[in-house]
Amino acid sequence: MQQLNVIGLEKSSAKQLADKLNELLANYQIFYMNVRGFHWNVRGENFFELHAKFEETYNDLLLKVDEIAERILTLGQRPRHAYSAYLEQSSIKEEKDLHDGRECVKSILSSYKIVIALQREILSLAGDANDEGTNSLMADYISQQEKTAWMLTAYLG
Repeated sequence: MQQLNVIGLEKSSAKQLADKLNELLANYQIFYMNVRGFHWNVRGENFFELHAKFEETYNDLLLKVDEIAERILTLGQRPRHAYSAYLEQSSIKEEKDLHDGRECVKSILSSYKIVIALQREILSLAGDANDEGTNSLMADYISQQEKTAWMLTAYLG
């Protein structure tokens, strides 16, 4: 007999998903702090445009951080919450002293590439586990971020 959690998912599948979601959470936390720094430190002729765009981006990332942590809890697991763990687990690296607008945008695009790939992996695991909640969350993130990546690529020319 299967061991099911409170939302009716097999506990081992929920644990596997939560582990991947914790990896995603680590990436989002570093991504968020990088973009926050870009917002504070960007300089140049596109300052006003990029300052506003970076604020929009980090606000979106912060919402996703909370949603991912809550999804981990819904799966019956605990979200990691130490920056040392985030730094250790994240594929996105800290950006320090980056203030050139184009370089900031390139970093954001690189980060989207990482989180989109990880979300696709989670989407597949969620499908295998019949976890529609995680599936829906990841599908929504992917479709939003693909459009954003296209727009940022167009911005860079």
